[in-house]
Amino acid sequence: MAHAIGSRGMYKHCFRMACCAAALLTAGCASMAPPHERPIVAMPPTFASATPADVGTQTVAALGWRSYFTDPALTRLIEMALAHNPDLRTAVLRVQEARATYGVQRSAQLPTVGVGLDASRTRTPGDLSPSGSAVTANQFQASVGISSWEIDFWGRIASLNEAALQSYLATDAARRAASVSLIAQVADGWLGLREAQERLRLAQASAANQRESLRIFTRRLEVGAASYLELTQVQTLLVQAELLVAQMQQQRDARRLSLNTLLGDLSDGSTVATEANTPLDDTMIAPVAPGLPSDLLTRRPDVLAAEHRLQGANANIGAARAAFFPQISLTAFGGTASTELERLFRGANRVWGFSPSLSLPIFDAGRKRANLALAEVRKNLAVVQYEQTVQNAFREVADALSAQHWALRQVEVHQRALAIERERARLSRLSYDHGASSFLEVLDAERNLISAEQQLVQTRRALLSSRVALYAALGGGSHDVDETPPGPTSASPANFTRR
Repeated sequence: MAHAIGSRGMYKHCFRMACCAAALLTAGCASMAPPHERPIVAMPPTFASATPADVGTQTVAALGWRSYFTDPALTRLIEMALAHNPDLRTAVLRVQEARATYGVQRSAQLPTVGVGLDASRTRTPGDLSPSGSAVTANQFQASVGISSWEIDFWGRIASLNEAALQSYLATDAARRAASVSLIAQVADGWLGLREAQERLRLAQASAANQRESLRIFTRRLEVGAASYLELTQVQTLLVQAELLVAQMQQQRDARRLSLNTLLGDLSDGSTVATEANTPLDDTMIAPVAPGLPSDLLTRRPDVLAAEHRLQGANANIGAARAAFFPQISLTAFGGTASTELERLFRGANRVWGFSPSLSLPIFDAGRKRANLALAEVRKNLAVVQYEQTVQNAFREVADALSAQHWALRQVEVHQRALAIERERARLSRLSYDHGASSFLEVLDAERNLISAEQQLVQTRRALLSSRVALYAALGGGSHDVDETPPGPTSASPANFTRR
């Protein structure tokens, strides 16, 4: 039969099919997924290491990374990392992949409407013709319709669509978690580089002092005012200082290369090294208030990602349950038909077809039951992973709070120890110059002074690193990372709505 589309009839039939499709959509989509319930994870009401002083500090929820890390050099490095870090670029592409997958799955909810235009000319020989004479026939057709559209009465397609959406949201949350982690790594790497630079500067100053002492004692030995033993002791201290200089140069270069890798730039890093010459300061990164443990459920992007994966697992259970019910598909078309092209769009030549079909496999060797069992096991696995993620988040915050608390105490102790060692070095040198003690005491005091200077820098860096770790553990900056899109396309959950 020839199918053709009349100008007025075509629109009427299309309107009727659209109304029918809308009614079927309204009647369908009854989801069989279990209702989502956030698992209850036992957590203490407060963090153990939180102190009353934390109440007066600014909370992470009110701070983006630009507000927290105020050093201009560090801000530039974080921007470079967000733009060029290969791991973060991979995470962005994963988000785009999940978004495209969701778009493909979402399209299955609506019918695919197609238009067909065909023409044919056939000849029937007289032996096969009822009239006994050869017949030549023309056939012209144009049609619009839908083909094998599954009507989602049981919510199977809607559940698959929800699972794809939750997968996309989880991937985007994982991208934000990767951004927060990258920001923390860059900040900590920057602190490590500055620590190495400061320790190198102290070691070089100590080596310069020991060279001057060696020159003085060499001259004293020449005039008989010092012994060769004292000269070797000065040489020993100089060798130790030069060894420390070499070690710190190696450490500085290694940390600079590690930081450049995070930035996605493997150049010599001379600019980074130049900007890292400023000494560390306890106040360059302010402490933040930890808030309540329950805040982690809404702040940490990895916790949000775990919850989205759990919701996706719930949706997959709904799709597996719906697979036990019949699948109803619809094929329909509307148009007109004619044997002559000039009469194709006129006259009462309208034709239409409506072909629903129902499919219910009787025997599938337990495949559907196995798919349902698999979906339920994966849901239980997602619950366990969610609980682990929350517990890990609490542990990271507790560890960072503890590290910050004790590092602050250690900085105070090392500051007092450094002041004592400086005074001891001064007094031992003065006592030696007056002949009241041996140079061995001076040597021991100088060695302890160098060690105290190095330890104070290390402890100060540990304090600042603990504040960076706490900021990241609390989910800091997760709502601020989109200010600097880490790729050519920034995917946002707000771009999509459920259908």
